Amino acid sequence: MSHFTTLKVRGFHLDLYGHVNNARYLEFLEEARWNFLEDAGSLAWFMQHDYALVVSRVAIDYLRPATMGDELVIETRLAGLEARVGRIAQTIRRRDNGKTIASAEITFAVLHPARRGALPIEGEIAAHLTACEQEGHAAP
Repeated sequence: MSHFTTLKVRGFHLDLYGHVNNARYLEFLEEARWNFLEDAGSLAWFMQHDYALVVSRVAIDYLRPATMGDELVIETRLAGLEARVGRIAQTIRRRDNGKTIASAEITFAVLHPARRGALPIEGEIAAHLTACEQEGHAAP
């Protein structure tokens, strides 16, 4: 199930051409991932256990510009879990017409300050990540 976050494009998001700056899309995607974890109650659990979800790769396709006043809906879903990495798929669409603005796949690892390297994604860690998927929200 997908999780949806809605954001409105503001003037400070724009570049000199009046379009959302490419770096801002990364911030939009990050905010949606925080919501994805928080709304499922998993963010608090990860923080209590000193786990950090660290982005190791971002693949993003910019398809069309967003401009001042556009309402954007960001769909976030868990795309897969592997031994030591996970993948999250995200799509940014205009709310008014549903057209896709950008799509991205985020690869992440789970780290802990007392352990070296990426932790195995199994047991409670995997359960809390898949809980995010089960706590999805309907499209606005």
